[in-house]
Amino acid sequence: MKKHWYDYLWIVELTYLILGFFNILFAWIGLFFFFIPLIIAVVRGTKGYCNRYCGRGQMFSLLGGRFGLSRKKDIPKWMKSKAFRYGFLIWFFLMFFQMLWNTYLVFAGTRDLRQVVTLLWTFKLPWNWAYHGTLFHPGAAQFAFGFYSVMLTSTVLGLVTMILFKPRSWCVYCPMGTMTQLICKAKNGKV
Repeated sequence: MKKHWYDYLWIVELTYLILGFFNILFAWIGLFFFFIPLIIAVVRGTKGYCNRYCGRGQMFSLLGGRFGLSRKKDIPKWMKSKAFRYGFLIWFFLMFFQMLWNTYLVFAGTRDLRQVVTLLWTFKLPWNWAYHGTLFHPGAAQFAFGFYSVMLTSTVLGLVTMILFKPRSWCVYCPMGTMTQLICKAKNGKV
C-alpha cells in the first residue's frame, strides 16, 4: 500500500508532546490540532481530519496495531453512546474554559503564573524546567501550561483506551471528533 505524506503525521503529534516537555511555549502549536479539524469540517462538511490527518489517531494505530500494545477488544457500548460522547465533550469544554479563565486571571494580574501541568484534571505535575521566563507576558505561558495539560490528558486517556480496547478507541469519544461530527451534520442538514 502506497504511503502518503499524511501517513506520517504521528511524528508531528509525538514531536509536539516532546517539545512541550522541554519548553512549554511550544504548547501553542497545539492550536493547529484544535482549529484545523474544525476548519475542514466547516469548509468541506467532512471528518477528513479525523479519518486521514489526525496524528494522534495514527500514533494510537501504530502503537496498538503494529507494536501490539492493544488488547484489540471492542469498546463498551456505553462509551459509544451519544450521552457519553456529548457528556465528555461538555466536560472537556468545562475544563477548557477553566483553563482559559486561569489564563485570563494571569493576564489580568490577579493571579501569578502556575508552572504546573494538570494531568487528568486532578494531578498537578510540577513543570518548572519547561519555562524560564521570556519576552512574553506570563499569561502566554499560563495558556501554554493549561493547553499542554489538555493535550497531555487527552493523550493519556487515548493511550489507556488504546491498551484496553482497540487501538483507535479514543477516536470514538474524542471531543474534536464529536465537534466535527456535529459540524458536519449541521452543514449537511442532518441536525
